Order: sequence, then structure tokens, then C-alpha cells
Amino acid sequence: MSDKKSIIPIGPYHPLQEEPEFWKLIVEGEKVVDVDVRIGYNHRGIEKISESKSFDQSLFIVERICGICSSSHPIACVEAIEDICGIEVPERALYIRTITQELERIHSHMLWLGLAGHFIGYNTVFMWGWKYREPICDIMETITGNRQNYAMHKVGGVRRDIEKEHVAYILSRLDEFLKQLDMLKGAILDDPVLHARLKGVGILTKEAAIEYSALGPVARASGVDIDARRDHPYGVYRKVKWNVITQKEGDVFAKTVVRVLEMFESASIVRQCLDQMAEGPIDAKPKDIPPGEGIGVIEAPRGECFHYVKCDGSNSPVRHKIRAPTYMNFPTFRETVVGETVSDATIIMAAIDPCYCCTERAIVVDTNDKELFKAEDLIRLSQEKTRRIREKMGVK
Repeated sequence: MSDKKSIIPIGPYHPLQEEPEFWKLIVEGEKVVDVDVRIGYNHRGIEKISESKSFDQSLFIVERICGICSSSHPIACVEAIEDICGIEVPERALYIRTITQELERIHSHMLWLGLAGHFIGYNTVFMWGWKYREPICDIMETITGNRQNYAMHKVGGVRRDIEKEHVAYILSRLDEFLKQLDMLKGAILDDPVLHARLKGVGILTKEAAIEYSALGPVARASGVDIDARRDHPYGVYRKVKWNVITQKEGDVFAKTVVRVLEMFESASIVRQCLDQMAEGPIDAKPKDIPPGEGIGVIEAPRGECFHYVKCDGSNSPVRHKIRAPTYMNFPTFRETVVGETVSDATIIMAAIDPCYCCTERAIVVDTNDKELFKAEDLIRLSQEKTRRIREKMGVK
């Protein structure tokens, strides 16, 4: 390290970070000249756990990959299993899946908006964002029984119907939310201080977004017109009218605009679904899962979410592979933060809307085609390390 360069370590445990990660910012004065980001502090073995559970139990496992995507992951998972079976899901169930998906998108974007305000010291936005998402959480509780981890989706359909008497309540709470969102939109998008703070900061060009295979709002804010809801239609997205929101600037402000405007589109989709869906069954009630392989691709709030499932005819997946959007968006951070100031590094990272719980995975690369560690070896190594740390700290 030269005399002119310094290292600023952030994490892996830091008040600003809701999940563990480690950044090593290399700076010259206030300018970031390089960055080294390390993840791997929060691996939970979701894929391996899923392979030891029944297909129905796996859905409750993947629901807990991310609390804010606890509708997205189960939908992608059941679509992968339904791809194996060739199941025709009842139309009403597809409408209900679409409704929960879009309500979750609003919930996720509002949560992100509040956190983004907090990261730049605009705590009024933080309090507004978290307060005004409450009607959406209330709607989800009415539909599913839970404000989070909804336990709503199953292979062949959904577990619960939307009752007629709940429709008026859902629409009234949605109206309540939209009034606040409209106010929030004006307060954020027309604020000259936020323009000065966010415009031109952390730019991801369209070419770089394509090169990194960025997804979701991160890509769309750079002018990449992609959205799995349109490009790989599922649910009832072909039956409702909506627009893919894009911006061309690629900076933090553009990412904010995309997420704010997407919430209006999501609210419109929910309204159309409630108006269009007809009475009917909500479950195809499949009996067995035949041998085969299937994929499920959906547009989670952070971008494309992919599940691959392989079955050998038993009641459990032989292989369950999950790729969450943060895994693809995370590498763009180096592209956007180098050349910026230290004070902008946190909001540039936040603009990705990273979820490390979604992203974490353990990988062993061995060119000799030889198994290095078994499951019990990994557990033993973890326990031994914990014991060494406790001894070092003097904890009995």
C-alpha cells in the first residue's frame, strides 16, 4: 500500500449493515480508488436443507431465504416443480399469486426507500417509508394470515383464497397507500437536495449493466429493458396492462425513480387482478412428482429469481439450485464506486438493494475431482472455530 493510499474497513458487523459483509475501501484522500468486498459470513445451507425435505416442506424453507421475498422464492420454486409435472394451475390461483407478488414488490421497494433515506441522513424519508408500507403489510395479513413469511403458495396453486368480503378492504387500503406514495414521490423526486446528492453518483452504464448481467431495477435504471414478468410471462401478467419502468442515467437517483414508479405499476396490477379474476378452484391438487428437471423464473423485487429442481420420483428434490438477483447485481458495486467519494460509497451499495441472505452459498472448487469435505466435516470445522473464538475471548 503506497503512502498516499489508505484502507477503510467496513464490517463484517457494522451499525449501517442489516446483514454481515466486509468491505475494504482503498482510498486516496476522500476518493475511492479500489474496493475488495467479501461475503460468506451468513451461509445457511438452504439448498442442501431443501434436498432433505419433502417438496411441500421445501417451500417453507425457501420462503425464509429472504423475509422481503417470501412470496417470490416460493413462486419460483413451485413453478420449477410444476414444470416437471406439467401441471395446469387454476386461473384463480395464478391471479392470487400475481397479487401477492405485486404487493410484495411494493413492500420491498418501500422498505428500501426508507433505508436509502436513512443511509444519507434523510430520516424523514426513513420514517415515512416504513410508516406508509403498513397498509400493504395489513393487506398481506388479510390475504395470507401473515405480514411476512406468508405460507401462501403450494405446488398446483395456493393455500388460501381471497374472500369476497376482503376485496373492498384491500382496495380501500390500497387507495390509502397510493395517496401517501404520491406525496412521497413528489417529496423525493422534486427535492433539489436529493437531486444534488444522488444524481451523477454511482453511475452504471448500459454497457456495463449488460456486461455484468445486472438484473431488476439495477439494470432497468441503466436503460436495459428487461423484466421476467414480460420476457418470461408467468402468473397472469399477459392478461393485465402494465409498463416496464426504465431510466437511462444509471445513477443512484435513476434507481430510486425506477423503484418509486414501479410501485404505481404494481398497485395498478393488483387492482386489475381483483377486478378480473373469476370464481373457481385454487388448487390443482397434484398427487405425485415424476422424475425430471424443471425451472422457475420470476421477477422478484430485486430482479430475476431462478430456481432449478431435479426429481428422481421420490418425495424430495435430488437437487435444488437457487440464484437470487443480488448474486448478479453485487459485482456491479466495484464498477460504480471506484472514482466516487467515501461519503457516497454506502448509498451506492444501498442502491443495489443487496440481500446477503439470498446470495450466500458455499462452493468448493477441486481440479482433482475429489471430495474435500463432507457435511460432517464442515460442521466440525465450524464448531472448532467457535470453540477457539470462545477460548480467546475467555468465554466458558
